[in-house]
Formats: sequence, structure tokens, C-alpha cells
Amino acid sequence: MSHSNSGRVTQVALIGRPNVGKSSLFNILTRSRKAVVKDQPGVTRDVLIEPADWWGNCFDVFDTGGITDATDVFSPLIKEQVLATLEGVDLVVVIMDGRTGLLPEDRDIVRIAKESGKPFIVAVNKIDQMHEAQLRLSEFYEFGIDLIPCSFEQRLGVDEIVEWIKSHSAEASESTVRQGVRLAVVGKPNVGKSSLCNYLLQQKRSLVSDQAGTTVDAVETQFTYADRDYILVDTAGLRRSARRKNTDDGVEILSAFKSQEAIERADIVLLLVDATEGPSDQDAKIVQYANEKHKPIIMVANKIDLAREIRPEPKKWFRLKVAEQFHFFPDIQVVFTSALSGTGVKDLFACVDSVWSKIQLKISTSELNNFFYETIRQAPAPVWGTRNVKFYYLTQTEQKPPSFIAFANHPQGVTPAYRRFLTNKIKERWSLQGVPVRMFIMKSGA
Repeated sequence: MSHSNSGRVTQVALIGRPNVGKSSLFNILTRSRKAVVKDQPGVTRDVLIEPADWWGNCFDVFDTGGITDATDVFSPLIKEQVLATLEGVDLVVVIMDGRTGLLPEDRDIVRIAKESGKPFIVAVNKIDQMHEAQLRLSEFYEFGIDLIPCSFEQRLGVDEIVEWIKSHSAEASESTVRQGVRLAVVGKPNVGKSSLCNYLLQQKRSLVSDQAGTTVDAVETQFTYADRDYILVDTAGLRRSARRKNTDDGVEILSAFKSQEAIERADIVLLLVDATEGPSDQDAKIVQYANEKHKPIIMVANKIDLAREIRPEPKKWFRLKVAEQFHFFPDIQVVFTSALSGTGVKDLFACVDSVWSKIQLKISTSELNNFFYETIRQAPAPVWGTRNVKFYYLTQTEQKPPSFIAFANHPQGVTPAYRRFLTNKIKERWSLQGVPVRMFIMKSGA
């Protein structure tokens, strides 16, 4: 497996303690809201990467998790992840908090930046009154390096940071445009989404732990598998509580929103389900949401190796559970994997490529109408009132996945059941299982 980037651009990492403003600067530089910004330490735990374009100067920005000396389960993982990220970038922006002043952890972070061997600058954020800048900066001068006083809230100091990046870039390069089949990895927390992404990317881009809710942001990366380009979007776990209006956890709501946004922007949705537990009501809700957005779904039954230890025929048991839970989507594609060992990944990409081909399918109008006439001859549309519903012709739209318009004299007489019948017949004829085919009925001018 190899990884590809379209065009070599300067890569800039933002590092610092939690809640110093890394995500705010990331959003400003990339002109996006990809990073979750919340006045709460530790919201960012994964490395986000987005392209930025300032004054014709293009660079990739890496938003990293906050480095602390805390003894919780995530802190050592985050630190290890930041060190790994620094190995691959060109420049480092160290961000500190001018309000709280210099803390021992800041010295550790500057040491990390120095030991990386990469050019770095220190941006001191939250200096809202520039006349106080020198006073607030005074204790940070012990590092003996240039400092940039900033207030990301007021957009102060951002131009200076961009100027520094520009002056230290090897050369301005063309903008990075990510290309490939966009795969959104979704599912409940702790089903192995980040483990699968890490296996595919062969790097620790997302933290992996057995504590639910580790991933907060949707993390996007381009990679190549078997000579085809893909964009992988690893999302936060969609939790039931995030749907409740009375929840106090704003991060949960933001995470659910990010997952929904990822589904909407995806070409194909990979729904990860724990093979030892089977699909749940929550998974059914995710499938319904993806169907509403007309997104093809592949169900990835992960942890199949563990499932084999629990029951004798885990695949048969799982498929029965799917049939019970997804009676509204009987042709959902199921692939069995183990993200830790890579079992089933080849099958997963064979399924992805098959679904991608189905999405691209274009059927000629003559072929479509030959099929259509034969189908309605065998099973005529129901009578509407006292009138017969008469179909004239069927055509495919330019939409993807494939959508069709059937022209009739009385569209209101076409029942939902008959519309489903026509859709299913099309799916059978052109092997469009697992694809949310749409059928529109319109009044003909004939």
C-alpha cells in the first residue's frame, strides 16, 4: 500500500498545550470549521490536515492534540502522536497562552520543537490589548527566539504567522486538491473506526484506545490502495445521547454534526459495526440518515476474529441480525474485517470498487425503455380512481447514485409500493444492490 499527495507543498504543524488556540488558528488558516473549537481543554485529540492558500502561497496545516504532563489515558498517546507528526512536517508553529503566562509544559513543548530540527516560531495567543503585548511577552523571551503576539479571536498576528511560513517555505507550490473516492467511516464509538483508518494509512493518525469517544473531529486523509486514490474521513462515534436535546456535552453534539457532515460529503459510507455485538438501533438510524442523503452504504462487521472466539458461525449469526434490523434495506452490503490484523480489507476494497462502479452506471435510454415496457406489461400500474395510469417512457438523470424519471399521465396514481417495485426491478436488472436508487414520477406532456 502506498500513499499519495497531489503536489508537494510545505507542511506546517501547530503544537502547544490544550486550549491555547491551536484549533482557532487552524480554522483561520484553512478558512474552515474542520477543527472543533470549544473552551474546554483536550477537545482536539486527532491530527487534522487541511490545505491553506494565503496570497498565492499554499501549505498544509496540521492541527495536533494538546501536549500535557497529565497522567490520564490520552496524554502519553497524544504526545507520541505529536512527535510522530513533527517527523513529517517542514515547519512548526508553537502556540502559547499569554493570559495564563509561561508554564513548565511550555518549556517542554519548545524543547520538543527544537529537537525536531525543524524551523519554528512561537505565537503567544490571547493578547487582546496590543499595548500590553510587551508586558505579556516578557516572560516568554527566555527562549531567546522571535515571538509573535496574537489574538486569534480578533485575527491579530495571523498575517505575521503567514509571512513567517511564506518566508520559510522552500517554494510556493500548487494547491493541494484531494482527489479520489471519498469514504466516510462512521459508527458507534469503540467499534474500531480509528483502528481501521490507522491500518489503511499505516500510521497513527487517529488515537486508538478502548475508551469510547476518543475521536472528536472528522479526520481527512488521501491515500492510495491498489493504484486507486481514496479520501478517508474518520469520524467521531455517533452516540445516541448526541441526538438528545437535553445533553450537556457540547462536544457530543459537535461530534454528531461532524459525522453527519462527513456522510453528506461522502461518495460511499462505511458503517463499522462490532461483529461480536451485531447491528443496533443506533446503526439503523445511521443507515436511515445515509439513505435520506442518498449515500451508498457498506456495512463493515469489524472484530470478526473476536467474534469467532465467541460463537461457532459468527458470519451466519451476524447476517441474521442484519436481516432483522435492516428489513427496510434488505440489500445492504456486508464485509467482515479485523482492523488490527487487516483480515478482510482486500474484500472491503473489492466491495468499495464494485459500489463505486454502480454509482457511475449510465444506462442508455433505449435499453432502459425496452426493460421498462416489459416490466409494466407484466405488472401494470394500479388504477387511479376510475382511470388507468399510463406510463410513456423512462430516462436516467445526471445524478449519482443513479436516479430515474418515469413519465406518466397521472403521477399521483403511482403508489409508493409500485414505485418501490419499479426501483427494485431496476436494481435486479443492473445489479445495483447496496445503492440507493431513486425513482421520480412526473407528468408527461403527451
